[in-house]
Amino acid sequence: MAKQRKPNILVVLIDDLRFDELGICGHPFMKTPHIDRIGREGAMFTRAFHTTPLCSPNRASIITGQYASRHGIIDNVARDAHSHRLPNYHGILQKLGYETAHVGKWHMGNSGMPRPGYDRWVSFPGHGSIVDPVLNIDGDERQHKGYITDLLNDRAVEFLRKKRSKPFALFFAHKAVHPDAFQAPDGTIDLSKGGYRVPDRHKDLYKGAHFPRRPNVLPLAEVAKDKPAWTEAFQLKGNEASRKVLDGIQAGSDEEIRLRAAMMASVDEGMGEVFRALEETGQLDDTFILFLGDNGYFFGEHGLGPERRFAYEEGIRSPFLVRYPKWFKPGTVNDQLVLALDIAPTAVDLAGGKKADFAHMQGVSLRPLSKSGSGKPLRSSFMCEYFSENAMPWLIGMSYKAVRTRRYKYIHWTQKSLDGVACDELYDLQADPYEMHNLIGKRSARPTVARMRRLLARHVAESVGL
Repeated sequence: MAKQRKPNILVVLIDDLRFDELGICGHPFMKTPHIDRIGREGAMFTRAFHTTPLCSPNRASIITGQYASRHGIIDNVARDAHSHRLPNYHGILQKLGYETAHVGKWHMGNSGMPRPGYDRWVSFPGHGSIVDPVLNIDGDERQHKGYITDLLNDRAVEFLRKKRSKPFALFFAHKAVHPDAFQAPDGTIDLSKGGYRVPDRHKDLYKGAHFPRRPNVLPLAEVAKDKPAWTEAFQLKGNEASRKVLDGIQAGSDEEIRLRAAMMASVDEGMGEVFRALEETGQLDDTFILFLGDNGYFFGEHGLGPERRFAYEEGIRSPFLVRYPKWFKPGTVNDQLVLALDIAPTAVDLAGGKKADFAHMQGVSLRPLSKSGSGKPLRSSFMCEYFSENAMPWLIGMSYKAVRTRRYKYIHWTQKSLDGVACDELYDLQADPYEMHNLIGKRSARPTVARMRRLLARHVAESVGL
């Protein structure tokens, strides 16, 4: 009897895409039929989260299966050398017989040069450029003409259509929907060369559309009454030098949200080409496809935006769609707590990895949630963490450790107090899903606070291996 071939593995990662920015996830006007197909023909996870909702740390968490406090990429500062040493699951897959590829944004360090673990490499320095980007293709770095989403779609499909004797693992990381930086070296702002940039074919897409705001879109002063840790930060933000940049991308406006949706149109077109390539090469049902964002994003909720770093639901939740018929029936909706940390162990599990291959990983495989699994919860709680960055002056001192269960969320601001009293936050997500009522000072909440603090202490110890 012939040995069954291992499944292919395709992870599609979108930059800054929040949990409700897909048609299948409830967006009021965005149309993403090809992306939605993943969830329609597979599973949609409605409680999927990031453990550090920031680009570089979370990308490192995805490829290592580790918390940021373990893998050490704790901010967006250039960490080129460190990113070459990460225990990347693609290196494990290579040893297990896979042909591996990275196509798209890397952003752990500013270098676009190839990293270990990949047989095929297509990336770019830093954040890259939306139009006419510099691409690094297997070490050859030069400028290419075109729209970056289209260029990356073409390279990904080219890899998928390649004839091979091995199973493949493709990590496909779009620059979309992150805007271009547009501050010139002399400090001037050039709005014609930055912000959200949409190809001509989509420039009027969704014109005039309105995105209904969540109830927790509130003025800064009102937010700070319930969340005292933010008092100083909001004062600093009101005076920040980057105000022109924020105004330039029309932060929190309907136009910002419309442009993001229009940028996703070319991502969805590419997903259609991916499906076509997998179908025409006879690989579709043997390919595990996972689609997610790299962190959340705020549209003014809790006075935040454009921002993603914080442990409120808009910052840490992610769209999370999986298509793999051997595991998930079409139309599956799963509300268990799953994490970006779970991607690496899931991939290694699919590839037939041994116990030693998982030893460094803190996430868990999604296999138990499959139709042949036990159905038991993967976890009852998880930790989120953020380490304040010198590059963001208004956020200095806003480091936190947080723990979330199915019902409660506790946020401990590790560097914040007011008149000697900790500025921590506790939310009952069942009664207060928009996190508008901080219960930390309520006498009735004291037992819950004590329990959540003990739970957080356990997660902190486990995250660093104590």
